[in-house]
Amino acid sequence: MVPTLEQSAKVPLEPNEIIADVLQAAEQGITIAHLHARDLMGRPTYKKDLYARIISGIREKHQSLILCVSCSGRTDAEIDRRSEVMELDDDLKPDMATLTLSSMNFRDQASINSPDMIKKLANRIMDRAIVPELEIFESYTTGRAGGL
Repeated sequence: MVPTLEQSAKVPLEPNEIIADVLQAAEQGITIAHLHARDLMGRPTYKKDLYARIISGIREKHQSLILCVSCSGRTDAEIDRRSEVMELDDDLKPDMATLTLSSMNFRDQASINSPDMIKKLANRIMDRAIVPELEIFESYTTGRAGGL
């Protein structure tokens, strides 16, 4: 969800690019794909219609892949936005959805996940019979003890 074209000319942004990358990885043996959708400007988005295009394109060619969708808090703080992708049904319904169990300050932004938000997302995941992908982000340092 973070890389831009300026950082890497190979980052897939459009649904067809994401589909192609996932299908290529499936040929190499992956069994699960963690998906992020992008809007027309290449920014991360929660929009279920874009996820539907991606999921449909993947499942059209590879039905056995486990598909996990992002419910990230980096760009959206509202529960309805973060969980919109879980409203997809039938073949478009994701197998898994991210459930981030902590907040984290990244270099340029924070991912906020209050205990209340975590509970709300967990309930929506369970209500939809979707398997949670438990995410925990934590910063760490390398090198000498005490040397930051």
